[in-house]
Amino acid sequence: MTDVLLVEDDPLLREATQLSLERYGFQVRTASDGRAGLAEFLTRAPDIAVLDVMLPHLDGVSLVRRMRAGGAGSAGSQLPVLMVSARTDPVDVVIGLEAGADDYLTKPYDIPVLVARIRAALRRTTDYSRSVPEEETTLQRFGDVTVDTASMEVRWNGRLVDLTPTERKLVLEFADQPGVTLSRATLLERVWDYAGGGDHRVLDAHVQRLRAKIGRDRIVTVRGFGYRLAP
Repeated sequence: MTDVLLVEDDPLLREATQLSLERYGFQVRTASDGRAGLAEFLTRAPDIAVLDVMLPHLDGVSLVRRMRAGGAGSAGSQLPVLMVSARTDPVDVVIGLEAGADDYLTKPYDIPVLVARIRAALRRTTDYSRSVPEEETTLQRFGDVTVDTASMEVRWNGRLVDLTPTERKLVLEFADQPGVTLSRATLLERVWDYAGGGDHRVLDAHVQRLRAKIGRDRIVTVRGFGYRLAP
């Protein structure tokens, strides 16, 4: 059973969301503030975390940063994180995503939408566990960046890059079609399951995070269309 950590300070919304997610078959642990949420995470890392942005004691942005702080191989570095907030300002969305969240959902939200986002985030941790024939080359080079599509490891100048599940899937989408410019709509559909479009700010924020990890010139922007991984 999937273990969800829900950190929400509104008691009515927290209880209603917990009950709804449990009806969908999730196991839900809750916390009412950021410090309690961090303690729950450290006690037993969940399969996914759903964090409100505006939390007492430790806000959601600070909380996701603390969760990610463990570095490569830690539970927090690979944990899918969905942030929820009543704030709709683009700056707030970008801040949440750049802090390490995989997705951002604005309140009020419908439970089926929340469930769909949770399931999509969980799929991103397994979508690229596909088998590759032994005779097929799995290592691709893009300048000083190497991508192994079998092990899903990404290295920059020989050093292993610590990526979140969403960042890893985004890189692998580029690597699957080297030199091809992928539209924003295509990337949003393939990586986030946003069929028919989605919030481009989610994609753009993740691209900026990737550029900080694998080199700013490695991902090329094709203005008005999308991105590609430079050879």
